[in-house]
Amino acid sequence: MPKRPAAREGSRPGGARPDGARPDRDALPWTRNDALVTVGAAVVDLLSFSFGSQLDRGYVPPAGCVLLVVAALPLLARRRAPLATLAAVLLTDLALNLSVPVGQHFTATTVVALYTVARSRRAAVVAAAAFVCAVMPLVGRSSLPGTVDVVGSLANVLLVLVTAAAMNRWHRENEANRRLLADRAVADERRRIARELHDIVAHHITTMQLMAGGARANLRHDPETAREALVTLEGSGRMALREMRQLLDVLRAGDEAEEAPTAPQPGVGDLPGIVAETCRAGLPVELDVRGEERPLPPSVGLTVFRIVQEALTNARKYAGRARASVRLTYGAHGLSVEVSDDGAGAAAAPAGSGYGLLGMRERVALHGGTLEAGPLAGGGFRVAARLPLTAEEGVRA
Repeated sequence: MPKRPAAREGSRPGGARPDGARPDRDALPWTRNDALVTVGAAVVDLLSFSFGSQLDRGYVPPAGCVLLVVAALPLLARRRAPLATLAAVLLTDLALNLSVPVGQHFTATTVVALYTVARSRRAAVVAAAAFVCAVMPLVGRSSLPGTVDVVGSLANVLLVLVTAAAMNRWHRENEANRRLLADRAVADERRRIARELHDIVAHHITTMQLMAGGARANLRHDPETAREALVTLEGSGRMALREMRQLLDVLRAGDEAEEAPTAPQPGVGDLPGIVAETCRAGLPVELDVRGEERPLPPSVGLTVFRIVQEALTNARKYAGRARASVRLTYGAHGLSVEVSDDGAGAAAAPAGSGYGLLGMRERVALHGGTLEAGPLAGGGFRVAARLPLTAEEGVRA
């Protein structure tokens, strides 16, 4: 393990944190919320003690006020040492009972200390703490406590315990919901990665297979055509590796960033390239763009590209000797894309296929769109998707 560099003279050993806060060594041992709770409990106890003393005696004993403030100070450490905090509070309350005769009381400081123990300790410890808290306000009184005093003390303790149990249950349910949402997000990301991998691998491997077959068939009598097929095969393989590398970078969260910037995700502007590549692979394709072209949100553009890519890949696999067409239509409130061919269509597809269509439907559903896919009456296959665009997206475009 490499040695840490020595601290420069005059610098703090703890170092400065990025947010500009003081180092941990110099930070206060309590949080702002702890301080607010401490001040609030002390104020409530002082007000209650002052009003009660004024009504009973006609004056407020200063010693009682001091002891109430001292009893609240341990609450500053209640998160780090809840049992020690409760013990200090109860001892100070006992000193108050012995020094300043007061009626039956259950201070706000005791409530906060017992609540903290009930939230953070097991049931046996909480039961013991609750018993002590119920008995302590009755100790040191000039007269024996009556039934009302005992019932009142027990009711106060029970109310604190019930509140703490309810908060613990609410906290557990929130944690369970957070874990469920996290698991769902992971599952969604896995499905997205699976869709991307399927689209990339299916398209590029199919193109490479067709290019390799074409090169082999033309190697003897038409070397130039074979050379062009091999060049296309090389480019398709390079593009597949680049896209897969970009996709798998998602799984490398926390690693050091790559020095070279990654290429942007494909979109509608890349459709002419994929159409030309499909034509070179042996399937004539016509691209027809209708309506007023405009920029699209990146996620919508990627969805359109993947739909066209997957549909043309399936056409090359199963359509046989056929022609295909890609129609992209810009509307006022949405975008539609249609890919059709006049080949063998679904009749040539093997049983069990259809993961590409499932990926298309999931992509379109994420944008609130609709997708139709099926064989045509006169032969061939058609994939049509409609993606809505909100008014805000239209304005941005």
